[in-house]
Amino acid sequence: MAASTDEAKENADSLFNEIQRKITEAFDIFDHESNKTVDVREIGTIVRSLGCCPTEGELQDMLHEIEEEENTGYIRFEKFLPMMTKILMERRYKPSPEDILLKAFQVLDVEMKGYLTREELEKYMTEEGEPFTQDELEEMLSSAVDPDKGTILYKDYVSELTVDEQ
Repeated sequence: MAASTDEAKENADSLFNEIQRKITEAFDIFDHESNKTVDVREIGTIVRSLGCCPTEGELQDMLHEIEEEENTGYIRFEKFLPMMTKILMERRYKPSPEDILLKAFQVLDVEMKGYLTREELEKYMTEEGEPFTQDELEEMLSSAVDPDKGTILYKDYVSELTVDEQ
């Protein structure tokens, strides 16, 4: 029995080390001055690059947890690493599965056409729930809108949105 306990510990250690390596790599990309800090505005991008999809409110909670007492505008790696390791080990903020995203688009498509117009999606994304910023909206629409038809074929778009489990 001791061998399997040792093996389980080695697997857990290996997973832990792999997660910390990924976090370090993602953080380092945005550590432009190589001083183990990143601009607070980059944290959302780093977190999402690690496969997490927190809401804006959840992201603000994360920032509140790791920001300095005196607001510097920067996040230190030594504070980010333990928080992000815990989040990844607990598998929090996982993206929505494809079927859930598809149902969300179908709810918006009241006529069941199989697509939404650019105007419809723009209205939903800026007037309902947690509104998108203009930059976020433009980024989304640039990949969502079919250039030939000028509409969002949401079944195809949902396939692009989903993140494969690692």
